[in-house]
Amino acid sequence: MGQDQTKQQIEKGLQLYQSNQTEKALQVWMRVLEKTTDPSGRFRVLGCLITAHSEMGRYKDMLKFAVVQIDTARELEDPDYLMESYLNLARSNEKLCEFQKTISYCKTCLNMQGTTVSLQLNGQVSLSMGNAFLGLSIFQKALECFEKALRYAHNNDDKMLECRVCCSLGSFYTQIKDYEKALFFPCKAAELVNDYGKGWSLKYRAMSQYHMAVAYQKLGHLADAMECCEESMKIALQHGDRPLQALCLLCFADIHRSRADIQLGLLKLHCLCEGIYRSKGQQRELRDHVVKFHECVEEMELYCGMCGESIGEKNSQLQALPCSHFFHLKCLQTNGTRGCPNCRRSSMKPGFV
Repeated sequence: MGQDQTKQQIEKGLQLYQSNQTEKALQVWMRVLEKTTDPSGRFRVLGCLITAHSEMGRYKDMLKFAVVQIDTARELEDPDYLMESYLNLARSNEKLCEFQKTISYCKTCLNMQGTTVSLQLNGQVSLSMGNAFLGLSIFQKALECFEKALRYAHNNDDKMLECRVCCSLGSFYTQIKDYEKALFFPCKAAELVNDYGKGWSLKYRAMSQYHMAVAYQKLGHLADAMECCEESMKIALQHGDRPLQALCLLCFADIHRSRADIQLGLLKLHCLCEGIYRSKGQQRELRDHVVKFHECVEEMELYCGMCGESIGEKNSQLQALPCSHFFHLKCLQTNGTRGCPNCRRSSMKPGFV
């Protein structure tokens, strides 16, 4: 496959990828990689494969192609290609949490000054190094790198880089527990996506929404957190991005845990008030808190869907179906149902809790 045909096939893959036909795009690019005789075309298609696997969360494959790309760059003896390939190697190791290697490759990039692409890539190098320092909890150096990357983004009017830096700053401020700033920066990233991101990958929107969800959850804005996390998960599922799906699931768990903490607090409050008013014989107040207690129990589904008794008031053996509804073991054994009595969904063999 010659230079012209290589270029055409790479563009075909890009069109497929931008229309969310990811697997077809990968197949086209892999054929190019196998058949092309053009070294520069080989380098470019490797870049496409690295980006695609990064956005899908396939970081080991990303690293594999980055290693092949740096060998190709050495064959071409082009300093621009070499710097770009070292950056991809750094980013691959960053994604795999090999932070010391990331910093080492980033320093190699920064030492290759004077190339025509160095000014374009220095911001990305600083960002990757900042993420690595953050992963190592070296916060001062991480912030220095993020601020340097942000300056590169502003000086070169690089909105895409600015968006990525804002997401990383959101993560930075979450870790040091400044949740107002942890929300501000991903909100800024979301604005950039809305204003400039028409042709960008949906990954940028997904990441900004995820970081917003984390900050909202920390601030106790649980409805906003849920909305942002659902949006991020939707895009992650669409792209097959398993790492982002995992992050969203953890965020969902934190949101639900926060909700449960609030509801359990109310449950304990009503239970305590019930005991107080019962001892004082104040029937009207007692009745109000009994009603509110049972409303909380029903809202949290802390009752057996068969016998109707509350769960958690006394020691009893429970079973959970795959739909996450709880029942008394004795009730399920008596009923003998193969589906959930609450949602009427068919279920597999329940597991003991």
